[in-house]
Amino acid sequence: MKVLVFGINYAPDLIGVAKYTTDMCEFFRAAGHDVTVVTAPPYYPQWKIPEAYKGLWYKRDLVDGVSLIRCPLYVPRSPTGVKRLLHHFSFALSSAPAMAYAALRVRPDVVLAIAPSIFGAPGAALAGMLVGASRWLHLQDLEVDEAFDLGFLSGAAFRRTALALERATLGLFQRVSSISPKMVAALRSKGIPANRLVEFNNWVDTNTIRPLSRPTALRKSLRISSDATVAVYSGNMGTKQGLEYLATAAHRLAPTRPDIIFLFCGSGSMRNLANVRMLDLQADDALNELLSTADVHLLPQIPGVMDLALPSKLPAMLASGRPTIAMAMDNTQLYDELEGAGIVVSPGNIDGLVEALVTLADSPDLRQQLGTKGRQLAIARWDRNAVLSRIETLLRSAPLGLTVHPELSRPLARIDGGNAEPAPAATILRYAAADDRNARAIALTDGH
Repeated sequence: MKVLVFGINYAPDLIGVAKYTTDMCEFFRAAGHDVTVVTAPPYYPQWKIPEAYKGLWYKRDLVDGVSLIRCPLYVPRSPTGVKRLLHHFSFALSSAPAMAYAALRVRPDVVLAIAPSIFGAPGAALAGMLVGASRWLHLQDLEVDEAFDLGFLSGAAFRRTALALERATLGLFQRVSSISPKMVAALRSKGIPANRLVEFNNWVDTNTIRPLSRPTALRKSLRISSDATVAVYSGNMGTKQGLEYLATAAHRLAPTRPDIIFLFCGSGSMRNLANVRMLDLQADDALNELLSTADVHLLPQIPGVMDLALPSKLPAMLASGRPTIAMAMDNTQLYDELEGAGIVVSPGNIDGLVEALVTLADSPDLRQQLGTKGRQLAIARWDRNAVLSRIETLLRSAPLGLTVHPELSRPLARIDGGNAEPAPAATILRYAAADDRNARAIALTDGH
């Protein structure tokens, strides 16, 4: 099978989308498929193109045996809302001819477009139409809704126009997928027929990311004592992450609980606190060391994010066998995914965050219990080979339908100002042929 992949981020970018796209392409190549990728030069997280990739023209590249065409684009030094639009629009313009060229040269069986950015998706769809290839659009987040709901863009008329353009773009593809049941349901509400929707969740290599029983070398190098509790945040430090909540919690705990150490991977302004350590973003080969340095993972979110995106780092956090403290509203996908594997507090609830940290710092047995459950969930739902093998099969097959059914709810450990509440209903996804024959139910519960 010949696969032509479109996406703005690819290795060596240190961002979740790049990691998943790269890993997927390498999996397909190892399975014997011919894979070509149209992408941009690396630029993240520095928002700067390396000297080796600079220039106003296209460059061919080869990354672990996968052939790439890197297209020029505008990379702003300070990525504000408008500049981000220009950034993605410039890639849409430069990538469209590259997609057409690659399609005519490779004659792919499938064109698989990865969003963000959805701006470039029409060019990818037209390239597929040009050579009669199947067209699949995969959405890592619902970026149009996110841009307006988080205040990056505003205006009712502008939003209506953007949503209309989004619907038109989605209509160009024979299949549309996203990374969680609730995001797939959101796409259904946008008018995408059920028989064109697929859940394509992210994944983790559970053999590479695994619990380590020994104290890590990273912990020793940071001079963190063996009896301290390390709470780790790693990843993008952007607007929607809610890092100000972690900063406040670190300030609040510094005088009374110096044994709770915050470890932030990325840039920030909290270096002067005795209970805070700072690291640059870590490459893939150092990821398991970082995750195993944690006693607790931190996953803050600001109000309003809801189910517009599911954090790409979640599978690896679960696979590490460490519990997670997350900020999420009831009845959201993140809330559901952490069932039995962590503690959930409401976005912005710093009192709940501090209480959860103290609870886990003082309860090694609870940390072990929640971490073990997270590891089980990672193996059951997020295993790399299982996820990508299923998607490889779907790439070869006719469009599938998806119907969401309610299931009995189960309890989720929750601290929200001291009040415990049950989890909302989980879901069962039913993948079926377009005529609904040979349906098979996949329950997202307890390893099935």
